Amino acid sequence: MKQGRADRAGDDEQPVVTTVAVVGAGMSGLIAARELSRHGIDVLVLESADRPGGRMMTETSPLGSRLDLGGQWVGHGHHRFTALADELGTQRFRMRTPKQPAFIVGSRKIPTLSPTMLMANLVLVAWELRSKTAAPERWASKTVEDWLRRVPGHKARRLLEVLVSVSTTADLNRFTMHAFAEAIRYQGGLMTMLSTDGGAQEGLIVEGAGTLPERLAADLGPRLLTGHRVTSIRRDNSGVTLHTTSSTIRAAKAIVAAPPPMSARIVYDPPLPASRTALEQNTYMGSVYKAIAVYDRPFWRGHKRHAEFMALDRPGGAAFDTSPPGGPGHLCFLVAGPEARELDHLDTAGRRQALLGPLVAHLDRKIIDPVSWHEKSWHLDEHTGGGYTALPNPGTKDGYFPMPSQPVGNIHWCGTETASEHAGYIEGAIESGERVAREVISSLQLTTAQRESDTA
Repeated sequence: MKQGRADRAGDDEQPVVTTVAVVGAGMSGLIAARELSRHGIDVLVLESADRPGGRMMTETSPLGSRLDLGGQWVGHGHHRFTALADELGTQRFRMRTPKQPAFIVGSRKIPTLSPTMLMANLVLVAWELRSKTAAPERWASKTVEDWLRRVPGHKARRLLEVLVSVSTTADLNRFTMHAFAEAIRYQGGLMTMLSTDGGAQEGLIVEGAGTLPERLAADLGPRLLTGHRVTSIRRDNSGVTLHTTSSTIRAAKAIVAAPPPMSARIVYDPPLPASRTALEQNTYMGSVYKAIAVYDRPFWRGHKRHAEFMALDRPGGAAFDTSPPGGPGHLCFLVAGPEARELDHLDTAGRRQALLGPLVAHLDRKIIDPVSWHEKSWHLDEHTGGGYTALPNPGTKDGYFPMPSQPVGNIHWCGTETASEHAGYIEGAIESGERVAREVISSLQLTTAQRESDTA
């Protein structure tokens, strides 16, 4: 199935011709392109942003350390992710983490045996047990916010609100209990979703997880075009024509590697089937703000000390010690949902103070003076639309994991939301890229066999 290289015809009016056009240079799109290239199939990746990576993004601190402002964690059992990290020459390490984070309100820690913690843990255990079976249909009419109003105790409600927000990035007044319960069941339990050691946040990569898409992109070379936003896709019996902001591409197949709310921005001719359109219209991207403070060393480490917190004051969020072995110190913050958007009204100094200030009483005044401060509001990113994933609107099940990926003619779909396991994670993105590549290869082989049969 060796195909010729994609190239532009001599006349600028002529389209670029390739075999497979991939829309989106996130992890799933890059993996799909790599697999197709390995099978000798000509591929061209079209990315609207000026960089590859999608919801993964790595920066270098003034101290030379690499840090992730997007997806970063290697979860327990994420074997595709670990294999890719090893193959691309990066170094993995386990998170330094306590048995559980400290839950803080202002200068005070909530005691483990307090009524607040006991009530919150009771609810978490109930959710965990309930996730073993299908969620009752009546939960489809109740949002998580509605459900939390029934929990006794303001602090317990607030603790659960922050936990759910950070773990899902959803607006809890538009995220149903049915959707939340099914997400827990799909991911193998709430403790798996929330845990560091043995859970979804078990390990990290010294060079930054975002280094992986950077290296995949480098291997593609000129077959990756950044700054090429796809505006429309026209399909016919022999292939697809894609229009971007600066070129036209003709291909036998298109792979759309974008979450449904973002692929909805593309004009399709003819229109997509009603089921696919409903998926795009009935989902939205989560809201999440991420920041990393860098210090000469992780000075907070010591006898029975750590820097893993859940802050319940506004903005509520999580803090993690993501320092690489040997330093420097990295302190990672996540704020999600409406409170992530509230941070948009502050300047950089205000956001830094809002997140670092509450930790002074629990660590040291040195915490408010990092060497550098790195931040990213993903809901303001025009190319990704938000993170961590696409979420279902109330009154629909269109956005449940795994999201549909059935081809529409010569258009195929991938993305972490479509993964059969670990959807929403980097592991799921890798799986979906491998899956769609196999799908396209099989389809191209079938088409070739049919043509040969017709001409025999």
